[in-house]
Amino acid sequence: MAPEESAAAARLLPSFERRFLAARTLRSFPWQSLEEKLRDSSGPELLLNILRKTVKHPLCVKHPPSVKYARCFLSELIRKHEAVHTEPLDELYEALAEVLMAEEPTQSHRSYLLPSGDSVTLSESTAIVSHGTTGLVTWDAALYLAEWAIENPAAFAHRIVLELGSGAGLTGLAICKTCCPSTYIFSDCHTCVLEQLRGNILLNGLSLEPDTTDPARHPGHNAYNSESPRVMVAHLDWDVVTTPELAAFQPDVIIAADVLYCPETVLSLVRVLQRLSACLKNQQAPETYIAFTIRNPETCQLFTSELGEPWALGGAAVSKKPPGPPHRTPERQKSAE
Repeated sequence: MAPEESAAAARLLPSFERRFLAARTLRSFPWQSLEEKLRDSSGPELLLNILRKTVKHPLCVKHPPSVKYARCFLSELIRKHEAVHTEPLDELYEALAEVLMAEEPTQSHRSYLLPSGDSVTLSESTAIVSHGTTGLVTWDAALYLAEWAIENPAAFAHRIVLELGSGAGLTGLAICKTCCPSTYIFSDCHTCVLEQLRGNILLNGLSLEPDTTDPARHPGHNAYNSESPRVMVAHLDWDVVTTPELAAFQPDVIIAADVLYCPETVLSLVRVLQRLSACLKNQQAPETYIAFTIRNPETCQLFTSELGEPWALGGAAVSKKPPGPPHRTPERQKSAE
């Protein structure tokens, strides 16, 4: 194979690797480019390399994805091979046989490769709605906010970050691993979400501080000095949290991803932001970044109207969106990796 053809084939590998590890939709994979490369003599070798970068990847072996997802992926890979080659590739069929014999658990894993070479691995529910919540899976806005944070680490470096509605924890874990915050406070209100969230924090090698539901145990701005962030999980119900509890967090930065999905949630979020702004009136206002998918324009309009112009809450400057990719339309999401 010519050097340029070899280079083109090699470029396919990281593309398949990133998408498979993160369990992206199968239609997002570069299947057409793969079909073109399979027609030359090195096709079987390329397929074996893809197998090693996906189903046989060390991360997937240790933290396997959904059985259904792996089965669908391998079936599509075999179809592409059979379309241009008459000889079967035993390794593909053996991998599929292993998957077919496996039971589908209630939890599966997604892994995201970071520019540093590190990764974030999440245990998630295999169902979109589980235990009465959608917070046990990762949504696109969390991915885009994580991408933006990685591109803008100075927004979080050496600062206390409070995340509202952390869900599975992707954004916060990416920030903890790449942006050097002094303290990172994950928060959510659902018991099962908090349990899974704590597990994901430990899964990624981070130490976990005691629960922050007691404001007296919160460290404050100067209580911790280390290159590693201080990581905590808070049970935070937006409808019942008190102003003293919010004041104890003392955040420099507030973030949230994909939490604007119904009018009731929007109103609760705005009330929390207003109270956070009010209780920090004697300090510099926290920067606030909220990433969301516009599923219902009316819900989005409610959020912006409740915030008021010019995006100010009691003197705290609040960004409608950060200057980058976190806030994206559904059309752009479909084309993203």
